[in-house]
Amino acid sequence: VFIAQSRASGSHRDLEDEELTRIFVMIPKFYTEEDLRENFKMYGDIEYCSIIKNKTTGESKGLGYVRYLKPSQAARAIEECDRGYRAILAEPKNKSSESVEHDFYSNNTRQELRGNLLPCCGHPEFCTGFEKNESRIQELVSKRLSVVSQLPFVQEQLFALFDLIPGLEYCDVQRDPHTNSGYAVIQYSTAASAIYAKYKLHGFEYPPGNRLTVLFLEDGSDSSE
Repeated sequence: VFIAQSRASGSHRDLEDEELTRIFVMIPKFYTEEDLRENFKMYGDIEYCSIIKNKTTGESKGLGYVRYLKPSQAARAIEECDRGYRAILAEPKNKSSESVEHDFYSNNTRQELRGNLLPCCGHPEFCTGFEKNESRIQELVSKRLSVVSQLPFVQEQLFALFDLIPGLEYCDVQRDPHTNSGYAVIQYSTAASAIYAKYKLHGFEYPPGNRLTVLFLEDGSDSSE
């Protein structure tokens, strides 16, 4: 099933290549590309790995990319890898690495970090690599999404739209009688499905001319899960 996309997007192949198969991760500065590949090859077939380096000194910035052959492999890596990597889907290549790095850190400082999400947990090698970065926070990722619209939703239609992504558990449409705007809570069975839905449907025009705003919601699950 291919999900319809906004008019601003390119072809499905471009969107899949740029948004669904590359992940952006935080790594210890001593990691080589081979170390990065070794730690992420268990989640699928890797096309390439790359490390962002200081242009002047050539030293690693502690950030890297891993590109898989399939979107499902990238989603699995995000969901199952150690939380210390703080893996997210990468921005398209037309954004500079400096811009991506800035967005990564600014997004990650929006949420409070739970105790058992500290990057040192379970991986001693992270302790030295991340000591200076403990204040940089992982963006909230959960199985639950909020959907906001300037126009009210029809329950059946919104359910059908989000049910295109496998794993939809429920769609709860709410309406503000004072503003007549639309608001709904969507929940999937896995975080991977929620990630896919957010990146496919955030900004999608439904109905045409009305863009949806899709964001992650705290789902109350255990953070280690």
